[in-house]
Amino acid sequence: MKSVGIDIGGTFTDLVAWDPEKRIFFHAKSLTSYGDFFVSARHCLEETGISLDRVDVVRHGTTQVINAFVQRSGARVALVTTRGFRDVLEIGRANRPIAFQLRYDRNPPLVDRPLRFEITERIDAQGIIVRPVELGELNALVDRIRLSGAQSVAVSFLNSYRNPSHELQVTAQLRSLLPDLFVTCGVELTREWFEYERSSTAAANAYVGPLMADYLDAFDRGLRTGGFTGRFDLMASNGGVLTPEAGRAQPLALVESGPIGGCIAASAFAAALDLGDVIAFDMGGTTAKCALVQSGQFEVQSTYYIGGYEHGFPVRMPILDIVEVGAGGGSIAAVDDLGRMTVGPRSAGSEPGPAAFGKGGLESTVTDANLWLGRIGGGAFLGGRFTLDEGAACAALVRNVIEPLGMAKSDCDAAASGVLRIANTVMAGAIKEITGDRGHDARKFVLLAFGGGGPLHAAELARELNIPLAVIPPEPGNFSALGMLMAQPRIDNAQSFFHELNASAMPLVCALLEAIEVETRSKLQQEHPGETVSTSRFMEMRYRGQKQSTRVAADGALDAGSLRIAFETEYKRRYSHADSVHPVEIVGVRLVARLVSTKEGLLGVASPRPDAVPVVTEREVYLEGKGRMTTSVYRRDSLPFGFARSGPAVIEEFGATTMIGPDDRFEIGRLGEIRIHCGAPTT
Repeated sequence: MKSVGIDIGGTFTDLVAWDPEKRIFFHAKSLTSYGDFFVSARHCLEETGISLDRVDVVRHGTTQVINAFVQRSGARVALVTTRGFRDVLEIGRANRPIAFQLRYDRNPPLVDRPLRFEITERIDAQGIIVRPVELGELNALVDRIRLSGAQSVAVSFLNSYRNPSHELQVTAQLRSLLPDLFVTCGVELTREWFEYERSSTAAANAYVGPLMADYLDAFDRGLRTGGFTGRFDLMASNGGVLTPEAGRAQPLALVESGPIGGCIAASAFAAALDLGDVIAFDMGGTTAKCALVQSGQFEVQSTYYIGGYEHGFPVRMPILDIVEVGAGGGSIAAVDDLGRMTVGPRSAGSEPGPAAFGKGGLESTVTDANLWLGRIGGGAFLGGRFTLDEGAACAALVRNVIEPLGMAKSDCDAAASGVLRIANTVMAGAIKEITGDRGHDARKFVLLAFGGGGPLHAAELARELNIPLAVIPPEPGNFSALGMLMAQPRIDNAQSFFHELNASAMPLVCALLEAIEVETRSKLQQEHPGETVSTSRFMEMRYRGQKQSTRVAADGALDAGSLRIAFETEYKRRYSHADSVHPVEIVGVRLVARLVSTKEGLLGVASPRPDAVPVVTEREVYLEGKGRMTTSVYRRDSLPFGFARSGPAVIEEFGATTMIGPDDRFEIGRLGEIRIHCGAPTT
């Protein structure tokens, strides 16, 4: 009867439920419980009065995979690889992303050198077996793995993307000989080239495998104990959904499981309101994330760097193209050894949380700064269910920022404003990276802001980036959980293919795409019989001699000339130039298959009434450059369609607060969205 989306973040757990019979939504929010993650989900269910035995589908997204990498809290991993290649993870790409930092170093690999084991085998770059795999070495290898104390094993062989037979043989034997260990196979995750990236992907999957198996077992047990008998889906990082069994086998596919829900909802929302291209900006309690939605689609990249390109490691999986920074409501403000104020990436999380939560937190956070400046109402947080302590927020600012900087204790306003300026600078940098660094002009986008903190900072970020319109959807604090209800099963299938772009390549690449499409369609239709499947084809192309490739749409009839034009057009858009003479190569093909969605109509269910009567109060709010001003405070659910006012203003609702600047103007749109027309652009 009901569909439920549950998004477990680092600070809050969000729930959205849809009752199709009554055509109403239920929303809930709870602090995340780190001892037992299902506890916070159960609190949300209890708050809404939803009985699990009347729920048909549960969609779940989580930040636990990415948190395990960030906190280095995964399993002890053993890597089995081709003899002579045990140091691939250590060598990496041998490049130096930060050229002039003399003490630069990457984060250490996930697998220590004593845990990297070799086996005799060799397949060449054409997939021809040069030396058969020595299966007789496995018994001794298994003994060494057991003695090492490894909890999981990753298998990745040289050139297995061309011929996976050796890797599959060894994986099957290890799973038989080590039934109590999590064993992952590189070619089961990716059939694309780049030895380092494939090995890194296999190691990363093994690193979070045992952790996520325990997590999913506990979460599923919590649902079933509560009477749930329906379908349990996991949000995958490519925008599709996975079964728990698939999630246990490929937990790496859940690395951006939480943020993807917001992008799905942003895509549907942008289409429903004809917003065009949007920047989906999600600020939660621990991090802020942004992604682009263009022509109703979000970009899924094939290589994702966990920990960032400069210091992190790559994984070769279809993952949302997202930029994430440590700037959330719980991000900690402090003064470093050089006397500089910093904000994030450390977060107070939910335990103990910001000082204002009154749960023992002593460090100052972005939430404490917003509260002290009057931007958040201490008695309005989570509908008044959770009272915030302004005195504790100020005391934390004094202790952690004002005194270390040598400021006067009366300078709480200036210190809190400084915290927000730094946080906004970090978040604006993330938006610049997802736009400018990808060859896009941010001024041509609409900023669609959600999450518990996104609406509070959206107008300031839009002004800083010269974005004329910011839009806040209804229930922004639960927007990602809403997107999970709209998600449709999706499969991304990619394979390396090397050939110069010419007429002779076309029959070969078309045959490969056709075979991949038949395989992918069949798999999706087996899982969801009777459903309509749509597919999109792409090619990875590059100029001869380049390392990086550029993705080009390849639907419809293919010929070398039109592909060349499409490649040069995309290349010029991204890099501002193109070469019409230099040879172009095809290096891979990609196919995306998805079920056709019919759920975007959910967005219009709670549209505002035109006869609603606005509820407004006033309070003192600190405004940058103007000091404290008496500001109108509106209750969002009381604002009718078409209601419009000039700022400054504060709009409060259950899971979020929207801040309207003094030079801005806002209005309520037909789906209940807040449209903020930002003031004169900054220069």
